[in-house]
Amino acid sequence: MANEIEKYHPAKWWEISDNGKLLCTLCPRYCKIGEGQSGFCFIRQNIDSKLYSVGYGRPTGFAIDPIEKKPLNHFLPGTNILSFGTAGCNLGCKFCQNWSISKARLDSNNSYYASPEDVVALAKKNKVPSIAYTYNDPVIFGEYVIDISKIAREEGIKNVMVTAGYIDKNARKDVYKYIDAANVDLKAFTETFYHKITFSHLKDVLDTLVWLKHETDVWFEITNLIIPDENDKEDEIKRMCEWILTNLGDEVPVHFTAFHPDFKMLDKPRTPHTTLTKARSIAKETGIKYCYVGNVHDIDGQTTFCPGCHRKLITRDWHSLINYSISDGKCGYCSYKVPGFFS
Repeated sequence: MANEIEKYHPAKWWEISDNGKLLCTLCPRYCKIGEGQSGFCFIRQNIDSKLYSVGYGRPTGFAIDPIEKKPLNHFLPGTNILSFGTAGCNLGCKFCQNWSISKARLDSNNSYYASPEDVVALAKKNKVPSIAYTYNDPVIFGEYVIDISKIAREEGIKNVMVTAGYIDKNARKDVYKYIDAANVDLKAFTETFYHKITFSHLKDVLDTLVWLKHETDVWFEITNLIIPDENDKEDEIKRMCEWILTNLGDEVPVHFTAFHPDFKMLDKPRTPHTTLTKARSIAKETGIKYCYVGNVHDIDGQTTFCPGCHRKLITRDWHSLINYSISDGKCGYCSYKVPGFFS
């Protein structure tokens, strides 16, 4: 057992519970983990009455992506980003688009060792300005995120979380310490959807969004994957947009993206393009200034418009930029200040 433990990284955010099990305090699931068992996420394990992050240093693969694929439209647009994740996830989304990774256990998935230094070196080798913690939810490998992002910041490389935002309010202060940007999945706007389809709770995600807005300098954008007959009602989309406007302001970019049948929702059809454009219209009518559609070919719906003069600032064709008219963070035509981080 000693040799086995040496392979794993000690976990943060846990305590011994009353029944002798270990209470993981990383996310609001608060798993009580018995000896030899794992938490819901698969990669936080009780070994000899101590909690370990067995996913630390064990990515399942790397890719160089356009940053628009995360999606982030107001953070270094037009640049590439080094993307990676591990096995496991702390949500149980029945519609998971990355289920082969998020539902995999490390012993049944092809992972290999990469130290935090290795990850940063790979980003430098590929000359990318940022690293994305993505594919599964990076919350569950928070210790790894912290160590990589600290080194990356020292090297002038930006850090991006692609996450469901399901994290404990104390742990998130540590995990986001060196994070520069995030895309947060706001999967729906009803507790029923979150509870029955993701096995989590809406309130905790909303709390993370409010915290990001009011207590951090992290640039963030929101993605809402629209699933037919599950979270596509116009009233729900309107209520969500009104909440965003009231609690986060009118400058938070919102992406409405198309669902495709996957994992345990193979019986659902793809999201109609018209549903996405209607959601975008609702968001714009509510007062949100930067609204996008994704997972469909829609140049207009993926274009950044200036709220001041209404001209096209960044025209996108899928993940490629056709034109770019932002200078020093301002509209190139009327000098309207555009929120975000632009190269």
